[in-house]
Amino acid sequence: MKAIKIEYRFKMESEDIDLFQIVLDPNSLQTTNIAPDPAPEWTALDFFQCPNCPLDAAESPRCPAALNMVPLVRRFDRLLSYDETMVIVVAEERYVYNKTTVQRGVCSLMGLLMATSGCPLTAFFKPMARFHLPFASTEETIWRATSSYLLAQYFRCQANRVADTTFHGLSDLYDKIQIVNMAFAKRLRSTCKHDSMVNAIILLDMFAKSMPTAIEDSLDEIRYLFEPYLSHSQKQS
Repeated sequence: MKAIKIEYRFKMESEDIDLFQIVLDPNSLQTTNIAPDPAPEWTALDFFQCPNCPLDAAESPRCPAALNMVPLVRRFDRLLSYDETMVIVVAEERYVYNKTTVQRGVCSLMGLLMATSGCPLTAFFKPMARFHLPFASTEETIWRATSSYLLAQYFRCQANRVADTTFHGLSDLYDKIQIVNMAFAKRLRSTCKHDSMVNAIILLDMFAKSMPTAIEDSLDEIRYLFEPYLSHSQKQS
């Protein structure tokens, strides 16, 4: 299989296009971008390490998510959160254009980088990163997250492992991500001069905080989408 390439282009009114290309290994769904050498101090695993991090600094001296974020910090820390930008996302399947703020554009790219970094706490999000949908709405994200979770449970069944169809496990995943986001915000505050990077991770965290409740509330709201199928299934049974 060939490598998966996703390209983010940021076009500011007064500047040339900033290009950021992510290349994913098609099997591991991790970025193949070369790690910075030397790596900044703030990428050390034990530098504001996430309280729920399963990694050991003796075996993994650098935080994989932080390493993935270094080029983003170096190139976009000069920008302010509410600066306007045109973000163009190019993938093999689609082009996405969005006139938005720097913090929203960086937030979208940051989520992709964290999911594909090799951090074990973000591994669940790798399949969603493979089918990346930039600037997805809350409804679209709930659809993607719940669908991915149920498909993961199917594969757990295939492997004779306990499966969850209550979405409790999905809520737990987002609770863990909130802890990651808060610790990562501390890393970024230690190194960033402007607010765009920190505000981007805060946006990610706001999304993570809202997801457990949104999942519970919104599933009933989209039940009507399945009524034709459910009605037909009842007639056949």
